Amino acid sequence: MDTNLLDFYLNEKVQIGLIPFLESIILATVLCFLIQIVYIKFSNSLSNKYDFSKNFIVLGLATTLIITIVKSSLALSLGLVGALSIVRFRAAIKEPEELVYLFLVISTGLGCGAGQAKITVIGIIFSLLILIVFSIYWRKRKNFNQDIVNASLIFNTRISDSDIDNLTKAISKHCEEVKFISLSSTNQESTVCFDLAPKNFASISKMNTDLKKINRDIKIIFVRDNVLTL
Repeated sequence: MDTNLLDFYLNEKVQIGLIPFLESIILATVLCFLIQIVYIKFSNSLSNKYDFSKNFIVLGLATTLIITIVKSSLALSLGLVGALSIVRFRAAIKEPEELVYLFLVISTGLGCGAGQAKITVIGIIFSLLILIVFSIYWRKRKNFNQDIVNASLIFNTRISDSDIDNLTKAISKHCEEVKFISLSSTNQESTVCFDLAPKNFASISKMNTDLKKINRDIKIIFVRDNVLTL
């Protein structure tokens, strides 16, 4: 490599505009604050969310500052690699979800420090929306699993497919979600089992009444937390 070119890369003066730098740190602050809000409100982490997220903004600003300084200097970039090689960070990361948010904060600092404002804003906002949607979805699934009620419907005759459809419709009116589990049928008896998520406790009584209207001789067993309701 030419000596003058090598000297230029190693000894070039870093010129950082004040206005672009201020815009970068302000944008990084806003995005990291949004990440912190989403983490506190939607994270399923069991650790103390406030203590863990209080450093999000500082971490984002530090990353922005570092990238802003080293992005235009090969010498500073090599110096940063050398410095990081002797520094070890030992943070107690207990859950993978915490790493996701830390990477989002670091990505924010990298993007803002590199001057890629539009891409950074779009990427972070899209990522946060995905996290919110999945958090709400899995929270509903978790609530369903926690409030699940097992229903066993026992008939003293063999039932048809249309009877099962009528049962499902009658049950669905009073439940957030209905899952068909099993059907056991003989000439003398039929048993249908469902997993239910009732809208409220009163829904169980209403459900019982509607099922009795379909078949007076039906025997209904609701099981929740090992408690039987007939």
